[in-house]
Amino acid sequence: MSTVSAANAGTETTRLPGEPILPEARMHVVLPTSPVNGKVVHSKLCTKSKSASFVRHVCVDVSGTPLEGSWLAGQSFGVVPPGTDGNGKPHKVRLYSIASPSYGEDGFGKVLSTTCKRLLSEREPQTPKDDPTDHRLFTGMCSNYVCDLREGDSIPVAGPAGKRFILPTDRNAHDYLLLATGTGIAPFRGFIHELFVGPPEGSPLHAAWRPCTSTVHLVMGTPYTSDLIYDDFFRHVAKQHPNFTYHTVISREVRLDGGKGEYIHHYMDRTLPQFDQMLRSERTLAYICGLAGMQVGVFQTLAQRGLHSGYLDIHAELAGIPPADWTAEQVKRRVHATRRCMLEVY
Repeated sequence: MSTVSAANAGTETTRLPGEPILPEARMHVVLPTSPVNGKVVHSKLCTKSKSASFVRHVCVDVSGTPLEGSWLAGQSFGVVPPGTDGNGKPHKVRLYSIASPSYGEDGFGKVLSTTCKRLLSEREPQTPKDDPTDHRLFTGMCSNYVCDLREGDSIPVAGPAGKRFILPTDRNAHDYLLLATGTGIAPFRGFIHELFVGPPEGSPLHAAWRPCTSTVHLVMGTPYTSDLIYDDFFRHVAKQHPNFTYHTVISREVRLDGGKGEYIHHYMDRTLPQFDQMLRSERTLAYICGLAGMQVGVFQTLAQRGLHSGYLDIHAELAGIPPADWTAEQVKRRVHATRRCMLEVY
């Protein structure tokens, strides 16, 4: 998942009830101006066969570089594609969410992974100077570069980045509501692996690891069932751990009960009893990751239902306006996530 913004950090001077203690995250051990070479060791399509999207789970071996063992689940790493842009300048770094746990795909922190979606679209006018009749296919340069790589290929990488969208030091001190759309599921794969799967046998961390005892809800939203990412993995973990519940929310298909498709905030509102007590608890942390704008409906629903306390700081300017009437611009400028609500949208 390519990310361009992160959660509001806030200050660390006063800790309110329920606020998490986060581990210290290492940042920028490899700068994008001096990337190191990783090696692609695995690349697999991770959507269903009928999906119109092409999303790949790509694993990169960073052993022997400063990135080895340096990331936490939820952070991002940078890819610096080779070549130059249209102005003859070197391509800028692109950030991708790490989809592996902190101990890596291998259990030793040597292999990280990401969830990369190919960008395939038709050209559309962006400025008055653009030709409105030009509708040639536009392909994202970096996403297709990453997805095209074969096992054994070298890839220039940097990072890690991000220090807020990570799990707390004491995993069992909190309950978790994880909300994702599309490739926003990437960091949650790493989270769920750390909380319920653990390092493989042979890893130096295997013996000390214990599964999380907290309540965890993961809500994944996609347009179609075929767009679900890592679906089999989450279903398998949910069967093994009754304290983990995996929800799928499909927006462009009729529900099994005959109702019309819905978005994550519609689903939360419709099935509120299963989330109400949890959200009112000071133990609960909310993590929101996905397409820019997904927070608008979620924030409105929380405020409408009186469940925003501890998760949102709402500007006084919105005090007299019903949350359902908040505009997207007002939500983005006047409603901010607290330290119990981690937000990362792209």
